[in-house]
Amino acid sequence: MSVKVNISVKQKGFKLPTGCRLLIRKACNATLAYEGFCEPSQIDVSIVNDEIIKEMNRDYRNIDASTDVLSFPLGENGEYDINPENGAYMLGDIVISYEHAEAQANLYGHSFERELAFLTVHSMLHLLGYDHVNGGMEQAIMREKEEAILDLLGLAINKV
Repeated sequence: MSVKVNISVKQKGFKLPTGCRLLIRKACNATLAYEGFCEPSQIDVSIVNDEIIKEMNRDYRNIDASTDVLSFPLGENGEYDINPENGAYMLGDIVISYEHAEAQANLYGHSFERELAFLTVHSMLHLLGYDHVNGGMEQAIMREKEEAILDLLGLAINKV
């Protein structure tokens, strides 16, 4: 399985800590493997500040507040556009607020790396069609998958 994860930092003067790019790629790959998605794939991940993610949340979701992560799936019902240059399924875009991730890691008492991986896995599941808007069973299924994938990455809640 060939997975292309394009990572960009859209925060002037900010540098992503060492190892975080690799962690994001591993989280994307682990999610696809866990879900049995074996097609060549392409995902774009942007790391932004709270100001940028607040603008995006307002513009795309009509919610005038910052958030931790936004997902922009490019597929529907398992159908994805294919990049004509490389034949990869274009799964979509992930936007993560570095500031939110850092604050949540502190709030929940775990590492920044675990929070970054969690947000990436969570968003990847959205790109693959999962949702939790109505809570209940859908939310429980997503949470179970998130923890199983984090466990595969060695980042289960009890291990960090």
